[in-house]
Amino acid sequence: MHRLFLQFDRPTWALLFLLACGLLLAAPGYSQTSPVKTGTVERIKVHGKGLEGNLAGDSPDRDVSVYLPPSYKTDKKRRYPVVYFLHGFTDSDDKWYGLTKHWINLPAVVDKTLAEGKTAEFIIVTPNAYNRYFGSMYSNSVTIGNWEDFVADELVAYIDKNYRTLPQASSRGLAGHSMGGYGTIRIGQKHPEIFSSLYLLSPCCMVPTMNAPANPEMAAKMENVKTLAELEKADFFTKAMFASAASWSPNPTNAPFYLDLPVKEGQPQSMVMAKWAANAPLATLDQYIDNIRQLHALAFDAGSKDASIAATNKVLDGLLTNYKIPHTYEEYEGDHINRIAERIEQKMLPFFTANLSMEPVKIGKKR
Repeated sequence: MHRLFLQFDRPTWALLFLLACGLLLAAPGYSQTSPVKTGTVERIKVHGKGLEGNLAGDSPDRDVSVYLPPSYKTDKKRRYPVVYFLHGFTDSDDKWYGLTKHWINLPAVVDKTLAEGKTAEFIIVTPNAYNRYFGSMYSNSVTIGNWEDFVADELVAYIDKNYRTLPQASSRGLAGHSMGGYGTIRIGQKHPEIFSSLYLLSPCCMVPTMNAPANPEMAAKMENVKTLAELEKADFFTKAMFASAASWSPNPTNAPFYLDLPVKEGQPQSMVMAKWAANAPLATLDQYIDNIRQLHALAFDAGSKDASIAATNKVLDGLLTNYKIPHTYEEYEGDHINRIAERIEQKMLPFFTANLSMEPVKIGKKR
């Protein structure tokens, strides 16, 4: 047997070695320098016809943050499912989208999840619901404007018109954190023809209450707020009471706030509390069971240290179980915010990947 030996001088061997390394680094799976593909964020204005003339004086032209996935700019013929994500009380869209420093950066979480292959690509849309009362509760009210309608109708119509979406319920998801989780079930249970899948992260405000604040000091704090400047300086609880009143017990003749608080001159206001209870999803769920049955998927979670919200989640789980409605419910070790980024990455985005349609649904075909 004859063997052929190739002989090269030292400089030639060095050149061949460098060429081989270059080929390895250029090969798929070996790249050490190629950047991770990331999505882009646009902040746009969307006019809300139903927000016009609100007594709070907030602009009907709302900031909206839109996350476009990495392939959106290059794959011009592709259409995408959309996740509408609702932020919490005292938050705003710019905080969640990395435009203002905050405890979470949603686009960074999505990019990381995409890089790890845990999620499909979505357009993600978040309207700025921060207003004079620090949050809209995503409810309809003459005081704050018709936020429920803005999200379900006007915002969806605008996004479908101006972006390459899959304009069908089976390709739309609705999700939110805290007040946004409340908004998700409030809006989602009424509109299965618009949103097919819902994910609630630590949803607040779920349980009806017929009792005004029992603590006289808390009641006095509310009633002592007479101006917008004083409301700005108020504690979180007082702000939440005003936001709830503006959303659920508006009063067009009661300036300057145009709302009725649950306490007046130190006395509980039973009618006000009845109105608030009527806006609690756990009180209204029975009336929307047929709508909820039409949803393709429903999931919700909360941290075990977020005790009151975890408790209401258990009640929601029980109600849905009684009606034999499929759903996913989880209580994890955590508080109201410390693991939300992780939950979005490991639970919410995979949930929508599994449940939203990535292709147009043929006419006449039901999912």
